[in-house]
Amino acid sequence: MSASENPPGETGRSTEIPAELAGLGYEQARDELAEVVRRLEAGGLSLEDSLALWERGEALARLCERHLAGARERVESVLAAAREADEEPEQPIAE
Repeated sequence: MSASENPPGETGRSTEIPAELAGLGYEQARDELAEVVRRLEAGGLSLEDSLALWERGEALARLCERHLAGARERVESVLAAAREADEEPEQPIAE
C-alpha cells in the first residue's frame, strides 16, 4: 500500500505520511504515538504546539494502521494457503 492509499475503513482523513515517518517500523511508530499522547494529555503546550503534535499523532496512527493492515493481509494469505493445502486430496506415497 502506498503512502497515499487509504487502509480499509479509513475515509475522510488526510492519507499523507510525512517522509520522516515513512521509514518507521510499527513498534517505533507505536512508541512515538504513545509519547505524543502522553505529552498532549500532560498539557502545558501552546495551541500551535498542541496542534502540530496532534497532527504528528494522526500521521503516526495512520502509519500504525497501515502496518497492521499489511500484517493482517499476510496472515490471511497464509491461512488461505493452509486451507487450500488441507483441501487438496492426499497423494498416495509411492513404494
